Amino acid sequence: MGLPYHVLVLATALAVGFVAPASAEKVFRQANDLSLGGAEDLDPLSRNTWITPVSMIYSRLMREGANGEASPELATSWTANADATEWTLTLQPGVTFHDGSEFDAADVAYSLGRIEDPVLESPVAAVLGIIDRVEVVDPMTVRIILEAPHAGLPLLLLDYRVRIIPEGSGETIVANPVGTGPFRIETFDPEGTTTLVAYDGYWEGRPLLDKIQFNAIPDAEARNQAMLAGQLDYNGLTADQAPLFADNPAFQVQAFPSGAWNGLVLRTDTAPFDDPRVRRALRIAVDREAMLNLLEGPQGGVVGCDTPVNASDPFRANLNCPQDIEGAKALLAEAGYPDGIDIELFTSDVSPGMVRFAEVYQAQVAPAGIRVAITLSPSDGYWSDVWMKEPAVITSWDNRPADQFLNEIFRSGVPNNETFYANPEFDALLDQARSTVDMAAARDLYVRAQQIIYDDGGVLIPFLKNGRRVLSANVTGIPVNKEEFIRWHLVDLAQ
Repeated sequence: MGLPYHVLVLATALAVGFVAPASAEKVFRQANDLSLGGAEDLDPLSRNTWITPVSMIYSRLMREGANGEASPELATSWTANADATEWTLTLQPGVTFHDGSEFDAADVAYSLGRIEDPVLESPVAAVLGIIDRVEVVDPMTVRIILEAPHAGLPLLLLDYRVRIIPEGSGETIVANPVGTGPFRIETFDPEGTTTLVAYDGYWEGRPLLDKIQFNAIPDAEARNQAMLAGQLDYNGLTADQAPLFADNPAFQVQAFPSGAWNGLVLRTDTAPFDDPRVRRALRIAVDREAMLNLLEGPQGGVVGCDTPVNASDPFRANLNCPQDIEGAKALLAEAGYPDGIDIELFTSDVSPGMVRFAEVYQAQVAPAGIRVAITLSPSDGYWSDVWMKEPAVITSWDNRPADQFLNEIFRSGVPNNETFYANPEFDALLDQARSTVDMAAARDLYVRAQQIIYDDGGVLIPFLKNGRRVLSANVTGIPVNKEEFIRWHLVDLAQ
């Protein structure tokens, strides 16, 4: 009998990927889950963008502050006109790109202008398509002109993909990723080893690490074993995995509110999920509190009623969503399934907890006559070959502001609309909310939009989970908070 898949992957990783660094170098080791099947690239706006190294290579105009607000990064300040249709940004002086060229307003105008490039088909267009144009006022000032008022534009610019590249570099950025971030590319091989090196000219100070190395390990258990073996310095954890590292002086375990979630996605354009009664039945049959406790523990997150909006977001709807087995049975009977329904659910261990999520869902909905056959898909290529292809899948998302989430994954026709949901009433509410400067009125509109998702949508979001990760004991500079707060130039490996 051959070795199990995850053991083979681990053995390969140890043999070819993890070369012991020279003693004088500080090399921080992470894994690439290969969730895009080797199609990962380093264009921030690409549909295949590889998020983690992108966040190290490029800078944003704004970064998330301690309370979720926009705080300065490449933009030092910003002001809006009276009706929030124009935003003027003052930029950080003295910043250079990795090729030595100076950062200025023309680079910002170019980078934001790429968002609606039809060739890219970037999901960010669903969020920032409201930008009409960007004007260069002077080398350190830009003016963003919107198609309609939007008081929350700075929050949208927190998007992890809205990174600044040099003016005119769009056609070469994949082959030659040049940013203003703390690390620059040295070698790129998403199916093997990718290495970033410290950028000495980084505007916030030279990074404390010399290199960051990513090694392809598509299997979640193999990544966990590599961490236990001391071959990684950073890895995500599920609640079940965390005890393996607890009270072990070789590791640090961190838990923090993240707003991330796993969910059940039903394609609303595909039978039987094109019937709103069926998809509602498949959602109300779930005991969300019990699911949270089973998967994440009593303090592992907050119950959600199919809204992706984080509990701390001022636009979150506070909905009620109790389990209703009898109601689910009645809806299925009304839809033509008096004896229950069979569905095939695709999942993968590409992201921690996705397989267990499917298993708990399968058990919870069985009393309602919902018979779930789980298909375990390979981690390698799950997001490119299964997600948004199969009718019922498990998904995984990190936190985003309300406006971004609702527009990016529920608005009709946008690239990341994973349920293929199309509702003109919902779209109109989002348009009206974006044009409303009054925050109380905007909240009412966003709440109504979230109610539509719960009543009619095609995604089950039973809870928003806390984040967990494990670090080597000698790692410093990573706060106990979500990944967006990590300042990679301050991360270090104690000697």
